[in-house]
Amino acid sequence: MTHPASRRSRKAGLPPGSLVHIGKRQRESPRITVARYNAETFSEQVVTDVALACQRDAGTVTWVNVDGLHDTKILDELGRGFGLHPLVIEDILNSDQRPKVEDHGDYLYIVLRLLSWDTSASGISFEQLSLVLGANFVLSFQEGAHDDLVTVRQRLANNAARVRSQSADYLAYVLLDTIVDNYFLVLEKFDDQAELLETELVTDPKQPTLVALHRVRRDVVFLLRAIRPLREVVGRMERAEVSLFQPATRPYLRDVYDHVLHAIDTVETQRELAAGMLEIYLTSVTNRSNEVIRVLTLIATIFLPITFITSWYGMNFRHMPELDWPWAYPVLIVITLGSIGGMAIFFKRRKWL
Repeated sequence: MTHPASRRSRKAGLPPGSLVHIGKRQRESPRITVARYNAETFSEQVVTDVALACQRDAGTVTWVNVDGLHDTKILDELGRGFGLHPLVIEDILNSDQRPKVEDHGDYLYIVLRLLSWDTSASGISFEQLSLVLGANFVLSFQEGAHDDLVTVRQRLANNAARVRSQSADYLAYVLLDTIVDNYFLVLEKFDDQAELLETELVTDPKQPTLVALHRVRRDVVFLLRAIRPLREVVGRMERAEVSLFQPATRPYLRDVYDHVLHAIDTVETQRELAAGMLEIYLTSVTNRSNEVIRVLTLIATIFLPITFITSWYGMNFRHMPELDWPWAYPVLIVITLGSIGGMAIFFKRRKWL
């Protein structure tokens, strides 16, 4: 079910560029982290004053990361400070964007999806990440549920890291590469869960199994929506169709492009497996129903002659000579048990039992 705060209908009738947050509130308050670095120096701090985040020093790269998008005032001030178009800020606030890249001349606007494994729900959690790449700055905007960029901060703190001697476009590549690499961690856990579900489908399918199967199929659809458009996004950057990425950085983007293709192939395979698992479930349920019907049919067939005999001698006729025979009842018992035994032997030889 769609959360009321994530419905686009909240913006119906508003003019373009209206700043309305579309998405769930993931944090109590936004957190702004500012990192500035070059080959010699590195500094990082959490700021509450947006004006401090908008300051840029010559000869250094500025990376501003915002966790939490519900405060439209903060994003509006950041947009003004870095000269972003109001429509870009509007897209950042809409957390249901399709992965894309937009070239605005002085900066690039990139949208992609963050994936993480939700252990409590045994499923995949999706979050939007927006990147803005300028000549000497990178802005990143997260919804705030997870901090998937901590490894990038650790690399920046290392004086020997290659990223410290590169420009802002290389930092954008590192962020892209980190996010895409994290896809494979999530896909591996998703694949492990799918294998367990497939085993359960074959051995003992139940109603909760069907619920888990539908969740897997739903996650596959969202995975394709999150990863498949990224092929075009990274491809445009790698083919020099957008500005700000230097020729020295494009080979690294080509490597990210290859990883995206691999991730897409993995998800496509999982989609086919999920479709196959539904067929396995339906087949297993049908087989179990057939087994129950077969057992009930055998029982009814075995008791059919008994029912016939008891019905025959339950008729209200006065002149039935068998009723006066002294051995009539024992003979009737022998005939009844003999018919049951004979049919059981017959079913056993036909391998119906």
